[in-house]
Amino acid sequence: MKLFLKYAIAALTVASTAVGAFAQDESSSSTIVRRRAGDTDRRGATASQQAPGVTERMQEFYKQTETSDADKMWMRVIYRDLELDNPKNASLYYPEELIDDQENLFRIIMRLLANNQIAAYEYQDGKEIFTDQYKVKVRDMLDRFHVLYTDAKGSSEKNPIYTIEESDVPTNEVLSYYIIEKWEFDSRTNKTKRIVEAICPVLHRSDDFGGDAVRYPMFWVKLADLRPYLAQQYIFIDDDNNLPKYTYDDFFTLSMYDGDIYKTRNLTNKSMMQMFPDPDDRKRAQDSIQNRLDTFDKNIWVPSREEVIAAREAREAAEAEAEAAGEGDIASRDGNTTQTTARSARSSRSSQKATPKKESKPKARAAKAKAPKTTSNNAVRSVRRRK
Repeated sequence: MKLFLKYAIAALTVASTAVGAFAQDESSSSTIVRRRAGDTDRRGATASQQAPGVTERMQEFYKQTETSDADKMWMRVIYRDLELDNPKNASLYYPEELIDDQENLFRIIMRLLANNQIAAYEYQDGKEIFTDQYKVKVRDMLDRFHVLYTDAKGSSEKNPIYTIEESDVPTNEVLSYYIIEKWEFDSRTNKTKRIVEAICPVLHRSDDFGGDAVRYPMFWVKLADLRPYLAQQYIFIDDDNNLPKYTYDDFFTLSMYDGDIYKTRNLTNKSMMQMFPDPDDRKRAQDSIQNRLDTFDKNIWVPSREEVIAAREAREAAEAEAEAAGEGDIASRDGNTTQTTARSARSSRSSQKATPKKESKPKARAAKAKAPKTTSNNAVRSVRRRK
């Protein structure tokens, strides 16, 4: 009996240990199990509202880590205008309609805003503040720009969700984007970083009389909030390769866009057009700012001995080439002068041979008169003196 009780207690101990281990495994694996449709996460949003493949861990991964002010040695804030008729920026506009799960940038932004997955902030023309105080209410924004919508199922005051038909999304009117760039020099890495901080869709709408289109900046969206979703959408960069090899996240992270500088952060909060009304002066100022940004890393370091020697040799070689080219020009000019002189001399000699000079008769008579007399008279005179 005692032996039976001992075996029973041992069996119960083993069974409880196995059950505990199984429960522990199940609880640890539940954090990486993809939620099915209808399941809710800790924030109460359904999994159907989440983008495919985007998890909380991915959102944390794509969040930009702010560099400490103690590590920043220099920073410049640049505002750019990305025109979508530029071939380098065409990937942000096409396709206009949803084709094979391919969406353009504005459709992605509107879908995320309608599902209350990202936040939008007010456009303040150079005084952007990305805090809760300046968040845009999606309903007010849709009403202001006359975008049709309906309240989605499950929408509430705390979690407003909207349904927007594909045909009601004004993708054909969003013809440009404003972006905010931060150029930072990090003293830890001794490199300059170029970071896109926020994106603003710009509507181009004409009036009822068909006049020039007026620009309406809609709102700002932080790129850090968009990156987990932009990394899921592959796009075409050019027509030479028909395979989408890059994502929207790569497009902004690798600076594959092209845009003019329309403003820089300054004390007076003036745009480039206000500071430089003349188009030529404005273009030169934009090129100067871009050149300083591109060469900032090179201008802060003292060149090494090898670089100084290489620069001196290159300068001497350029001077030698310039001198050789100058000597060649002088030699060619001297050669041309010599040839001209020789040709003129030959022509004069030939003219002299063709028409020889003849002495005139009066000159010949004068020459004979001046000539000395014959020696016969001198001989006779000497003889007489002897006598």
